[in-house]
Amino acid sequence: MKILLVSNSARGHAIAEAFARSPQNPEIIAACTLRDPGMMKLAKDLRVVDINGLSGIVQIAKETKPDFAFIAPDDPIGAGLSDRFESIGVPCVAPKKNLARIEASKGFARNLMQKYGIGGSPKFRVFTFSSMDAKRQLDLDIRHYLEYELKGQYVVKYDGLKGGKGVKLSGEHLKTIDLGAKYAMECIEQCGTVVIEEKLVGVEFSLLSFVSGTTTVDMPAIQDYKRAYINDEGLNTGGMGTYSDSNHLLPFLSEADVKIASSFNAQIAKALMEECDEPYKGILYGGFIATADGVKIIEYNARFGDPEALNILPILETDFVAICQAIISGTLTNDLVRFAPLATVCKYITPRSYPEDKKEKGQRVIVPDKVPDNVRIYYGDAHMSDSGVVLLGTSRAIGIVGIGTTINEAEELAQEVCEKISGPVRFREDIATVESIQKRVDLMQKLRRR
Repeated sequence: MKILLVSNSARGHAIAEAFARSPQNPEIIAACTLRDPGMMKLAKDLRVVDINGLSGIVQIAKETKPDFAFIAPDDPIGAGLSDRFESIGVPCVAPKKNLARIEASKGFARNLMQKYGIGGSPKFRVFTFSSMDAKRQLDLDIRHYLEYELKGQYVVKYDGLKGGKGVKLSGEHLKTIDLGAKYAMECIEQCGTVVIEEKLVGVEFSLLSFVSGTTTVDMPAIQDYKRAYINDEGLNTGGMGTYSDSNHLLPFLSEADVKIASSFNAQIAKALMEECDEPYKGILYGGFIATADGVKIIEYNARFGDPEALNILPILETDFVAICQAIISGTLTNDLVRFAPLATVCKYITPRSYPEDKKEKGQRVIVPDKVPDNVRIYYGDAHMSDSGVVLLGTSRAIGIVGIGTTINEAEELAQEVCEKISGPVRFREDIATVESIQKRVDLMQKLRRR
């Protein structure tokens, strides 16, 4: 059994570890952007490649002849790497380019929900133009929509993939109508389309599903901490940490909330099948927000989240290889997927100046040789030097995951190991603490009383 894993982050390390636990004892061929310290221990063959250079990755597949491929990052999925693999007879756990538009185009996603009657969308409009002659009128239309339709409470979304940095909110990134309209026009000039939505108030969470055609099997609900610094201050990041609960819900959610999110994932899978006339095969990541008016859809991604994969995969009790095989063959069922009733907390180690600067690139970070059995260490933007030391990149470097019977226990385990890591690094100490979670519970209670 050979698996080709395309990876560029700690998410890929967690995926490789889940493959390595399989009783099928697969041989992992890793196509990575760096000499990932974790992947070096798990992969029989590690190739350092440009993961956006699809031809080079396809060549690796031709040489190694894997039984299937798993694509972890968004860019090669959106660019059609799955289609390229299929053209040479390599099955793939990742949607084809046409289906991956659910993430690669915010406009496609919202229009799909509207066309197939999928609830949960905020008020929105998709703006495009075909000629620069229409630019002035389009600018006026956007300004009118921001000010009079959305009353200055808006979100502007770049239509394509932009590394998680294409979404800007009023009052946070965009302080005025003028700034909102300016950013919207920049988006249109760069990719031809912009999505403008009503700004929602509530608490965000994620629900991911394994998907094969119209079959969806859910994973535990997760909450991400996007902001760079404690108390949810600073710039948005790819995620400074995440947590999940032992009951696979979240403290601020009801079982009904998660069921609604689950139904949205199932409806999206069915809509994609009907719209694209081919099955979605891979991971569907639903980003949601619980509001006073119920659960709403923020966005969809076509792959595992990072850090979310670091919470989900360590507590997967069943054979991850078998799940992937079932996704490919169309035989996915609920009984193939079982998660341990455990809580998880991930805290990301980052360079000290992240995300504003890149001053620590190339400097050494030292990780303890031994950690408790219920702690996992996943390497992201960090690489092994020729002399055998771990060096920092410019982004999130190492995900530390504590696993316990309660969120509190998992948080303390993750915190303990984070404090033992040395180098020019930092992490958010408040991720999944009792105090930070209580703020989210209090907000939801206040919203539900409205």
